[in-house]
Amino acid sequence: MSDRSGIFAGDDPFAIARSWLAEAEKTEPNDATAMALATVDAAGMPDVRMVLLKDIEGAGADGSFVFYTNFESAKGVEIEATGVAAFVMHWKSLRRQIRVRGHVTRVEPELADAYYASRPLQSRIGAWASRQSRPLASRGALMAEVARQGINLGLHPPRPPHWGGYRIRPVQIEFWADGAFRLHDRFRWTKPGSENENSGLQEGAPEFTQSLWQVCRLSP
Repeated sequence: MSDRSGIFAGDDPFAIARSWLAEAEKTEPNDATAMALATVDAAGMPDVRMVLLKDIEGAGADGSFVFYTNFESAKGVEIEATGVAAFVMHWKSLRRQIRVRGHVTRVEPELADAYYASRPLQSRIGAWASRQSRPLASRGALMAEVARQGINLGLHPPRPPHWGGYRIRPVQIEFWADGAFRLHDRFRWTKPGSENENSGLQEGAPEFTQSLWQVCRLSP
């Protein structure tokens, strides 16, 4: 059995993630929801960039992490092709991080509509104006397109068909906390039956929790 206690205690990894994020929102100077999102292209080359986590949904074996982007961006194209992604959230103020690997699907259109409508007007217009990840002649060209779209769309632009949300359903979640002399605490949660269930080396029997996850302590 793993000796989880304190900040690692509990049978639901999504509850732990929400708790850590709530703490980070009180201590991080900027963007506590920032996460480094990794994808892979058609040639197998990895790619990573910062995005903002917008929701931690659900609980137990059915939870997920949600973010929004342009489906035609580099990340969107790679996700649509592979259906997988990974991310890490690192909070220097807490000396903690969360790592996630999982399968990715689009969120429901009505959920994307609701989030899009909550954004500032200029951000909504920007989603129409920006051909994300593709070559741009100049900053002036972008601002001219923003102005043009603003005139055309008015004060209530609809959500662009190329923009929406992705839901990452984890097969693995790792919680990491800094330890003295680099003897960190690491606990990996794995969904039984996933292709990652037996990845890596582990000693001793894993702990099975009520939320149908398999948990083991990792060496730092």
